[in-house]
Amino acid sequence: MQRIMIVSDTHRRLRNLVEALSDEGPLDMLIHLGDFEGDDEAIAQMCGCKLLMVPGNNDFFSAYPKEIETEIAGKKILLTHGHYYYVSLDYKTIEQEAAARGFDIVMFGHTHRPVIMPCDDVMLINPGSISYPRQSDKMCTYVMLEIDDNDEFHFTLKSINKF
Repeated sequence: MQRIMIVSDTHRRLRNLVEALSDEGPLDMLIHLGDFEGDDEAIAQMCGCKLLMVPGNNDFFSAYPKEIETEIAGKKILLTHGHYYYVSLDYKTIEQEAAARGFDIVMFGHTHRPVIMPCDDVMLINPGSISYPRQSDKMCTYVMLEIDDNDEFHFTLKSINKF
């Protein structure tokens, strides 16, 4: 079984990420979907696993690619912060773009609101913000992806009730 933590929008507040990493134990990969604001080296050191990162709208002068196209367990996945696809308005643009480019899953952040939403052609994943939530329950969230021995994907929204 593979275990992948998906986070976004830490905004230089790493306390909850440290707690989530401790709670989850060993990971195969950490995916950070932007707005790490210069904490990329600290995050790389604390995660102890493979790390994929894309910059967000607050990651000025970042050398990371604005998107990553990757494949995990046979699924074609797009990693992006989401602001180029107007995700604060709705998910139509990012869903259409991902489907047109043949992705099975698109993972994005930016809105600080969690989403695990299967659509017609693509699965939308937004872990919300592990530091500054904007949804009504104000829970700091992340997503755990577990890929079982049959290469089936299981997404679970997790929360930390701390600021």
